[in-house]
Amino acid sequence: MQTSETPHAAARLPQPPDPARVKRIGNDAEALAAARVLADAVAPGASRRDRERILPWDALDLWSESGLGAITVPREYGGADVSYATLAEVFAILCAADPAFGQIPQNHFGVLGVLREIGSPAQKQRFYGEVLAGQRLGNAGPERRSATSATILQGTTRLAATADGLRLNGERFYSTGALFAHRVPSRAVDDEGRAVQVWVPRDAPGLTVIDDWSSFGQRTTASGTVRFDNVAVDPEDVLPIWQLAGNPGLYGPTSQLIQAAIDQGIAEAAVAEAVRFVREHARPWIDSGVARAADDPYIIADVGRLHIDLHAAHEVLLEAGHTLDALAAAPLDAEASACASVAVAQAKILTTRIALEASEKLFELAGSASTRAAHNLDRHWRNARTHTLHDPVRWKLHLLGNYHLNHVLPARHSWN
Repeated sequence: MQTSETPHAAARLPQPPDPARVKRIGNDAEALAAARVLADAVAPGASRRDRERILPWDALDLWSESGLGAITVPREYGGADVSYATLAEVFAILCAADPAFGQIPQNHFGVLGVLREIGSPAQKQRFYGEVLAGQRLGNAGPERRSATSATILQGTTRLAATADGLRLNGERFYSTGALFAHRVPSRAVDDEGRAVQVWVPRDAPGLTVIDDWSSFGQRTTASGTVRFDNVAVDPEDVLPIWQLAGNPGLYGPTSQLIQAAIDQGIAEAAVAEAVRFVREHARPWIDSGVARAADDPYIIADVGRLHIDLHAAHEVLLEAGHTLDALAAAPLDAEASACASVAVAQAKILTTRIALEASEKLFELAGSASTRAAHNLDRHWRNARTHTLHDPVRWKLHLLGNYHLNHVLPARHSWN
């Protein structure tokens, strides 16, 4: 199964999926199987989508129909409620096929994590129902620093009570998935100065999603600008995320687990590409005395090292997922929340390193022919370098050192 893609139109709105075509995934094994089928469908077009910046609308329709968007919905609401380890593996599988496409649902699961922790029963029933029907969630990302704000934490997006009801105004960036979403949750500050999350329908009057993402990597995530111009808001679409600040939870570690899994997928694709190119195209060095590059002892050793690092990162990623699974099974306290952040920080460090190492080493092993534009192999490095900047890994090292040396618990937010 393959998808056909056409060059994107910036003004396109996502259409609701046909509920009859949306599968209902029941367990972890079904989720992994569905991810592999979808990965096989989207992989053949990944290089062309990157080269021509063709947005993956058709692939996202397949995503909706696959049922993967509902795999973290609790069982009492009709979902599979898969393990965190399975969630990480799903992202790794999809991102090995096409990391830009695979990254798009990151915020979908991030906001579902927030809903799980602070949503009312009525909100959960409604929003989970939409997700089970195949609808996609995006996110109006962080704000660029305002000239009037002392730090990036002081946002200017406001949810205000007016004579005509609640109104949302502001501008956000790094809004991965918003262009393709049926709802666009956004952080804002209410009249009492509290942080809230507003789940805005994609077709709401006054909501504009601008496809102005121009990065050299992860080119088709459409992680650009979202503007809210006096958008009318239903009070039932507002979540009180200010409540999360004082309560231990897993929404931050879950987000970071997904980021690490994306990098793992990028690394797996780069290693596989290096092996394929060496076998099929690379020439042995003149002093090697061998007929095939695949028999060069130095190349063999480097491929062995890549696989060790790749395997280590993958195992620590799954270990982090299992840690979150164990913590989620009991009441969370500050120590448990910190343990979750520490586990995913370890995974994030290793997946970052192998994604960069593998995508760089690819060219050294494959040789000068691999740099030809026709192969588009530089997309692996561009994707790795772009995505690993999502949050600085140097702060993950600081988090670990400060925890183990001074037992300082990590701050609780979406980047820990």
